[in-house]
Amino acid sequence: MRAKNAKLSLALLIILAILLAGSHRLEDQVVPPEPAESDRSGYDVIVVGGEPEGVAAAIAAVRQGGRVLLLEHRDGLGGLMTFGMLNSIDMNKDPQGELLNRGIFAEFFEAVGGDSFDVKKAKEVFRRMVQENQDITLLLNTRFEKALLNEPGTAIIGVEVTREGQAQRFFAPRVVDATQDADVAASAGVPYTLGSEDIGISKAMAQTLVFGVGGVDWQEVSRFLNRDNDRHTGANEVSGWGFGREMKGYQPYNPRIRMRGLNLGRQQDGTVLINALHIFGVDGLDKEAKKEAIALATRELPRIVKFLRSNIAGFANAYLAVVAPELYIRQTRQITGEYTLSILDVLENRDFPDRIAHGSYPVDIQSTSPKNHGFIIGEPQKYSIPFRCLVPLKVDNLLVVGRSASFSSLAMGSARVIPIGMATGQAAGVASVYSLRENITPRDLSRDAERVAELQRLLTGQGVYLKAFSLPNPWAGHWAYPYLQALLSLGVVSGGYENNWRLDEPMPEQWMVEMSLQIFGRRAPAQLNQEALVDLGRERGLLTAEKALMMLMVMRGEDPHKIRPEDLYEHFVTQGWLSQNVQSRWVPPGQPITVGLAYALKVETLRQLGVLPAE
Repeated sequence: MRAKNAKLSLALLIILAILLAGSHRLEDQVVPPEPAESDRSGYDVIVVGGEPEGVAAAIAAVRQGGRVLLLEHRDGLGGLMTFGMLNSIDMNKDPQGELLNRGIFAEFFEAVGGDSFDVKKAKEVFRRMVQENQDITLLLNTRFEKALLNEPGTAIIGVEVTREGQAQRFFAPRVVDATQDADVAASAGVPYTLGSEDIGISKAMAQTLVFGVGGVDWQEVSRFLNRDNDRHTGANEVSGWGFGREMKGYQPYNPRIRMRGLNLGRQQDGTVLINALHIFGVDGLDKEAKKEAIALATRELPRIVKFLRSNIAGFANAYLAVVAPELYIRQTRQITGEYTLSILDVLENRDFPDRIAHGSYPVDIQSTSPKNHGFIIGEPQKYSIPFRCLVPLKVDNLLVVGRSASFSSLAMGSARVIPIGMATGQAAGVASVYSLRENITPRDLSRDAERVAELQRLLTGQGVYLKAFSLPNPWAGHWAYPYLQALLSLGVVSGGYENNWRLDEPMPEQWMVEMSLQIFGRRAPAQLNQEALVDLGRERGLLTAEKALMMLMVMRGEDPHKIRPEDLYEHFVTQGWLSQNVQSRWVPPGQPITVGLAYALKVETLRQLGVLPAE
């Protein structure tokens, strides 16, 4: 009996020691004690965010046989499309005009009836699409607070939210982050970049407040836009795009406001929503900054409407009818994933073995301040998005969809559009359930070619278009193309909608000056004598060989006048500053150099100075 009691006492001491040891570690655990209300009711997937991407993810997961919890902080679905009133859809089509984003996006597109839709109808469509799936539990007015991780902090296991003023926790083996700003991923510790800091720009693209006007004569709008001899403008029954030249005449009250060309979308009540009002200097992650921006833009609207009445065809009787309750935020976080889609992937029409979506929308880079204007870097024919872009580094069992997925800031200029976002959402929903059944993480799935092929087969079964392709790059054989690639990756050159890189045309002096100011301003501002460089480009003529070398002397921190212009070439050769590639294409004295040769001189110099990494 004593032996038995002794054994029992020893066991109790061991248990007590374990409990005490555990108590010392509680404050270090990633998941603290649960609130009173927690849910462990067997969801397979939690989707955070009722954006279009989140709706697509939830529906796709259920169609694959999963049980889904969809969480949304607003009182309805659709996010940017419905509360931001971004009602004109930027479509992706291949060179033959075929729709590239099908599946769940195509179902939504057909239900709302076109590339511009009625906002109220879109809310109803999203709600109906979700409610048709009994295995989706939808909780509105539920705000995400933080990610819950396992004790090592390597995998997400659920989320904490606030609902009806109370903290609640929900758990599932897979989580899809469909928030606009990758809030779940950021909370979980996933690495990310902000704005365009990956190319050295501290400011994000301008944000927009969508507003609506009544009293528009749509027939007159269509007649003007379809007959203005500009192939980049036009109108149909529900959408209009153009008036860029006319809107340049608008002078705002507030210097943080600017109007651009109008993107117009008709509503069923006869009003027309306008996406054109840029607001600069807004932190898209700061609630108060967004509130202040809406107030600032709203004060500007009467002046804008007055201008529209006087200057825009079809707007003579226009009046302000509605203002979106939320801003259209173009750019905040970009997570770092297993693969980051690059601008060269987009512009070179690259396909990937793990494709889960296709894109073709132009690389549309909006203004970052009133001092600059947006531009089109280029227009791809078709590119694919790898599944790896949805798989974040560091944290398992989490997928990130939409514009905050693993895209470079420049590639995001094309990949941020809603149809692509919904395609990534559908892929994440299917991959979440499939990886559970295979008992592997999404990261393991992304590295397994056979399972990726099965994921693609499942997506195709849900109506997704994923056909492999190979498209030629007409510029790839040009001797200067590698230099163009380096500058494209910095976002300092533009080919426009025609992808015309002008490599064999004469180089304007001003291009060289502006490009140099941009690159040094981002990467080595103290290294360049800006005044000396600008002075060399004052003539604004074509760039001669001698003038180009004088500019390179300034970039190297040397006096461009210390050597006679006719001796500069020999000086550069003697110093080893000109490659054989460049020397073989040199031009006679006084002759202008080509854009391609100017790019080569620029890139080689920047690499030698350490401003750009070595090739």
